[in-house]
Amino acid sequence: MSTTADLIREGRTALGIELGSTRIKACLIDAETHEVLATGAHDWENRFEERLWTYPLDAVWTGLQEAYAALVADAVERHGIRPDTFGAIGVSAMMHGYLAFDEAGELLVPFRTWRNTHTGQAAAELTELLGVNIPLRWSVAHLRQAQLDGEPHVPRVRFLTTLAGYVHWRLTGRRVLGIGDASGMFPIDSAARDYDQELVDRFDRHTGGDLRAVLPEVLVAGQDAGALTASGAALLDPSGALRPGIPLCPPEGDAGTGMVATGAVAPRTGNVSAGTSIFAMVVLERPLAGVHDELDLVTTPAGDAVAMVHCNNGASELAAWVGLFARFAEAAGTPLPADAVFETLFTEALGGEADAGGLLAYNHLAGEPIAGLDEGRPLFVRTPDSRFTLANLVRAQLYGVFGTLSLGMRVLADEGVALDRMFAHGGMFRTAGVAQRFLAGALGAPVAVGDTASEGGAWGIAVLAAHLGADQDLSTYLDERVFAGAELRIAEPDPADVAGFAAYLDRYRAGLAVEAAAVAAL
Repeated sequence: MSTTADLIREGRTALGIELGSTRIKACLIDAETHEVLATGAHDWENRFEERLWTYPLDAVWTGLQEAYAALVADAVERHGIRPDTFGAIGVSAMMHGYLAFDEAGELLVPFRTWRNTHTGQAAAELTELLGVNIPLRWSVAHLRQAQLDGEPHVPRVRFLTTLAGYVHWRLTGRRVLGIGDASGMFPIDSAARDYDQELVDRFDRHTGGDLRAVLPEVLVAGQDAGALTASGAALLDPSGALRPGIPLCPPEGDAGTGMVATGAVAPRTGNVSAGTSIFAMVVLERPLAGVHDELDLVTTPAGDAVAMVHCNNGASELAAWVGLFARFAEAAGTPLPADAVFETLFTEALGGEADAGGLLAYNHLAGEPIAGLDEGRPLFVRTPDSRFTLANLVRAQLYGVFGTLSLGMRVLADEGVALDRMFAHGGMFRTAGVAQRFLAGALGAPVAVGDTASEGGAWGIAVLAAHLGADQDLSTYLDERVFAGAELRIAEPDPADVAGFAAYLDRYRAGLAVEAAAVAAL
């Protein structure tokens, strides 16, 4: 009888690696059952240098190597075997941003992440030129802003990619990108499954350049995206144990892997991914009627059109408050694990008032375009007659995670976009029935959470790796081979929560003037 060790030894597995904003995660799965066999992680943080958010590329490789080593150690501990090959590998990462390289493959300027909001002039110009919303964080907005600013490196740009595209390139030698990640660089023609050629031509005429010459080749889920080279294997595993030749699936963005991790790639489904940023993806049945600053038009990893509400600020401020209470418990002589602190506080929030007692929490550590903010100032605000209790405070912080997201979701509702169910994933959903319930109230729609909710995108990209070369399209593959019989916990919107969050959101919208004043004054 075949054991898990045999499975790993024979490479009947898929390895997924996702570089998130605060954690690099590696996830090894059974390529047939998609069950998690081993995991590894490495924590990292972006830096704010010269008024730009960045990560050093050395930290990318240090983090990848440590996450991979932790996964190998986990496999040895759980199954008694050190993996040295896999059936397939997939890489995903935070989308957008600016990684520009010269002819020799050298980085021209430090990595500019999606968090940067200095591209307003370019984004406005391109939105008007192309007739589609070009958000501040999109790669083409970064490129155009560099052109407008006359940055000296621009004439030397020969390759522009995302973080996932960069890592994939170094592992395989191929300059390719999954269509979902590519859709955060430049608008996609879903029918052609490629960059929108008419818009590419319009950009080139306007700038006098050749955009396609510097963009990665676009691939869809299931297509061959190259194989691990000997130098790539050494980058991932400096011990030398990892064998080259392993096929890789197209590199994807965290939005696409979130859709896969929740099985939300069909029309009228959507997902919310909550981490350092928070975003909602809704697969569209038809094109939107208008151009909306609050919405990105991107695609699934198969190339189907998706409306995305992306907020730069997610659960980081909430985590900071939880850390405050964790330190109090430690100072009081009763230290608690982080997960226990989260669970205790989240459970307390269930006893709060439906509108959080008049309290307001703004989680804006960085600028937030949907809220009209170029910079962030996290705020906790109350009036003299607010009910300042622990339950209301924590509920206000949880509502604050969903505040800006809800402003964008209202735009989709006004467009008549129908939503049968929203799937949620991310660490904040590990405590059952709290963040999930409040999100259902915020959206006014059922919210489902599955067992893979906390594994998130690393598991999602591992599934995309397992799908490599499959004879089924992605939606069918997920329905029939991944999520058939999967257990989902579904929270229906509670009418009291819906009304309470609506009242909270009205105050939240009005209080944005306080947030703007804080940015101006501090």
